Amino acid sequence: MTKEEKLEIIKKFGVSDKDSGKSEVQIALITKRLNDLTDHFNVHKKDHHSRRGLMQLVGKRRRLLDYLMKKDIERYRAIIKELNIRK
Repeated sequence: MTKEEKLEIIKKFGVSDKDSGKSEVQIALITKRLNDLTDHFNVHKKDHHSRRGLMQLVGKRRRLLDYLMKKDIERYRAIIKELNIRK
């Protein structure tokens, strides 16, 4: 992920340009990394070391989504719909 892509995600989901701590921003950044890693695994099927990192990112995103669901269900539903996480 390039610096410009990261700033674009932060601007889209955060309150300001430097608001990278908001749950929605963190979830969006992790989702972008997961999508990039998924493309990587289509080419490198036997890269099990990176696959472990992918699974850790999935768990981290799951915990952030659980936190957001407990905190504010409307924000949770909005981020799920925006990122198209649930199929």
